[in-house]
Parts: sequence; C-alpha cells; structure tokens
Amino acid sequence: MLNRVILIGRLTRDPELRYTPAGVAVTQFTLAVDRPFTSQGGEREADFIPIVTWRQLAETCANYLRKGRLAAVEGRMQVRNYENNEGKRVYVTEVIADNVRFLESAQNRDGGQSSNGNLPEEPSYGGGNSGGSGRGNNNFSRSSNNQDPFSGDGKPIDISDDDLPF
Repeated sequence: MLNRVILIGRLTRDPELRYTPAGVAVTQFTLAVDRPFTSQGGEREADFIPIVTWRQLAETCANYLRKGRLAAVEGRMQVRNYENNEGKRVYVTEVIADNVRFLESAQNRDGGQSSNGNLPEEPSYGGGNSGGSGRGNNNFSRSSNNQDPFSGDGKPIDISDDDLPF
C-alpha cells in the first residue's frame, strides 16, 4: 500500500506553531493549490489543503514560511475524527508533511533579488518525523556551496568507470 502526497502551492496565512503537553512542536498551515483546469467562467479554482508538520520541521516552517510564499510539501494523507461539543462526529482530512521545500526567497517574493543572484537563502528542510514512531529522523540539509559544479571553462571532466553507478 502507498500513501504519498506531493503538493506545490501558496500559504493562505502564516503558520501556527504550538507545542503539545510533552513539548513537541507542531505547526499547521493551509496550502492553496491550483486545479489543473478552469471553471466554465474561465476562472482558475484552487483547493485549500491543511498541512501539519512536527518537531524540527514544524519550528523551521514557523520561522521561514509566511502567507503567500510558494512551498512544496511532501507527506502522507491522514483522516482523523473526533466528537465536537455538540456531540457530532467531525472528520478532518489533512496532509502530515515530512518534507517541505521553500520555493522562493523573501527577497524574490517582495520583488527584489537576493544579493548573489542565486537560489533562495533559506534552505529546504525534511525530517520532522510525525506520529512518534521513534525513528528520530529530524535531520535537515543545507547546501553550503551554491556554485554550479558543472560550470567550468570548457575543460573535460575526468570521470573514471568506478564513479559510474552502472
């Protein structure tokens, strides 16, 4: 069985960071994702999908994401239910994210360019193990070198047969 979701959209509001009684960070936000077709009136429609992140990923999202920012979310779909104050059963469908990529920097969103003209300064983060299964995958990666490894002065690249994966 497979439960995997990949979404690209814009945040409808700033993420809400909270902590569980055990001190675990959890962030919730909504992603507006365009549908691939237009309505009969010629207007573009969107789906508004609730996203939940946990632990380090939650804190990172709360620090870097803002309303209107473009983000890619990878995770799994979850449906849960509870009984509200009126005794009615309420069903909630949400995406539990384990990887979030920030697809534009604050400078690009505001109309300016970053000082070096390269990729956004904010990194993309993964991890944020949800569900407390104990795997502890709270690692994130940050590229420390934004230079293109293939930008040379036209010289051939020396690759031995041992370097090839096949």
